[in-house]
Amino acid sequence: MTQVQVKGFGSWKSPIASDLIVSQTVGLGGVAVDGEDIYWLESRPSEKGRKVLVRQGADGKVADVTPAPFNVRTRVHEYGGGAFLVAEGTIYFTNFADQRIYKQNLNQEPQALTPEGKRRYANAILDKPRNRLICVGEEHQEGAKEPENTIVAVDLTSGKVTNLLRGSDFYSSPRLSPDGTRLAWLEWNHPNMPWDSTRLYVAKIEADGSLAEAECVAGGDEESICQPEWSPDGILYFVSDRSNWWNLYRWQGDVECLCPLEAEFGYPHWVFGVTTYVFESAESIICTYTREGSWFLARFDVTNKQLQPIETRYTSISSLEVISPGKIVFIGGSPTQPTVLVQMEIEKGIFHVLKESSKLAIDPGYLSVPEAIAFPTDNDNLAYAWFYPPKNKDYTAPTGELPPLLVKSHSGPTAAASVTFSLKIQYWTSRGFAYLDVNYGGSTGYGRKYRQRLEKMWGIVDVNDCANAAKYLAEQGRVDEKRLAITGGSAGGYTTLAALTFRDVFQAGASYYGVSDLETFATDTHKFESRYLDRLIGRYPEEKEVYIARSPINFTEKLSCPVIFFQGLQDRVVTPNQAEKMVTALQNKGLPVAYLAFADEQHGFRSAENIKRALDGEFYFYSRIFGFQPADEIEPVEIMNL
Repeated sequence: MTQVQVKGFGSWKSPIASDLIVSQTVGLGGVAVDGEDIYWLESRPSEKGRKVLVRQGADGKVADVTPAPFNVRTRVHEYGGGAFLVAEGTIYFTNFADQRIYKQNLNQEPQALTPEGKRRYANAILDKPRNRLICVGEEHQEGAKEPENTIVAVDLTSGKVTNLLRGSDFYSSPRLSPDGTRLAWLEWNHPNMPWDSTRLYVAKIEADGSLAEAECVAGGDEESICQPEWSPDGILYFVSDRSNWWNLYRWQGDVECLCPLEAEFGYPHWVFGVTTYVFESAESIICTYTREGSWFLARFDVTNKQLQPIETRYTSISSLEVISPGKIVFIGGSPTQPTVLVQMEIEKGIFHVLKESSKLAIDPGYLSVPEAIAFPTDNDNLAYAWFYPPKNKDYTAPTGELPPLLVKSHSGPTAAASVTFSLKIQYWTSRGFAYLDVNYGGSTGYGRKYRQRLEKMWGIVDVNDCANAAKYLAEQGRVDEKRLAITGGSAGGYTTLAALTFRDVFQAGASYYGVSDLETFATDTHKFESRYLDRLIGRYPEEKEVYIARSPINFTEKLSCPVIFFQGLQDRVVTPNQAEKMVTALQNKGLPVAYLAFADEQHGFRSAENIKRALDGEFYFYSRIFGFQPADEIEPVEIMNL
């Protein structure tokens, strides 16, 4: 038995090394079922983030489907999703390099289906009677103010692309009725995001394949619709937040709420192809929903309108699909085990793990188990977070020492902190950091009204909640109030920079491709988010003063603590000048500042070496600022003004 050593927080030696995290980890997503075959996507850091389509056949054998260098990833809305379709043994996928749709039969090379050009594709379905795909299109024309989003048909013989729908700013989720006579879809317009306002339409398909006049069956200015699906008997189902919660509904001439529950059966539509429910039969739906930060699995009896919980070991459930009645597949996560692709036999309660996101076996003595906390914040509200205390069976801290705290402000901001096992979080806690993943006001999973706390208040509510969460733990004596750091990426990077600039709570921070200048973001970002700030901040340029007042770049004189910046130089969502202006300002002010730029990265890092460098670099930065000695040899980061 190893003797427990006494060492200061931050100086504990951990088996959870950054190189092991990236070398033995893959991202899992995009599950599909075709007959008895199961398909999924693997995002592989060891291949610079290439997304590979993988298949498990009826015989249980697993093999890659898409060969290198094909990368199954679409750039529609920049965030993508819904990049492949499998139908009767044929695969259709979007290739990242050229954004064309490719057709592939098993054990054969992919063949380009769509022509070369400036159009991107996502969210495809098969319209077999008309020998075509129907999918979302996004055309990028030279000189155009913004790309045009449409719903298009792609002929499976010639590859000819025909517009079926155009005129609205955004489209998603084309769904063909079982008899092939009607098409349903979602659409929305600037300045709304899909979690603010969407409309669900249905139209008959004419003999020539075009669409007849459409009927709006649900949705509105203050209603968000998710995941329309036709049941096997031709009834249209969908998820709506008209009651404050994303609940399950159906339309048969009238809209009917099927399962009123203070829980969310939907996600914010950042990416295409997300599923939270699937039909087991016309009378039975397998679904997943989130309540108080955790996800649950259930079977819904359509006839009796009864929701029957299905016990699982997982607190995060996504990419749900039915293989056959009583047999499902999904991606499951829990606080202490890596995410897995799992097949479940419902009646027997048997789980078969098909693929693990990581094969890194870690002794539970090094794993921190998250604790759900609700803490008081401004305006007599409560906000929520997941707290991970330091955990390493080999070490204890000197008597009286409290751990440094790293507060995570999640991206989005319309998103949520997950309770799924994260090696990156355990990297920190096993070295002696406490970690707090905050679901600030505006996060999803707590109803529409909770999301709306951030309307016109971005940079205030989120910042206050992150600051109040840190102060709450410090006041409880669980963390060191003099060693509080905050970190975040993208929108979370903005919250980080705003907290460091406008609040005097944190002593250090890290911004990953974060927004520092709201005016620049409002005028120099991609179409999908180009009007996002209308609700979060105000209309631009009419409310320009608010943009100026909430932009950290304009108030660097208020920033008095060290910051490290990480940025992909190919980022089109948050452009590199956002970080570079802040670095220059802090450098001129004489504050300790570091900047790591990655020439080959976009919005979010995918290359193993860059993920490792960023993780180690942030830890090294705090070691210099907070004055502890890392147990491992870490490549130094140049810290200016230190």
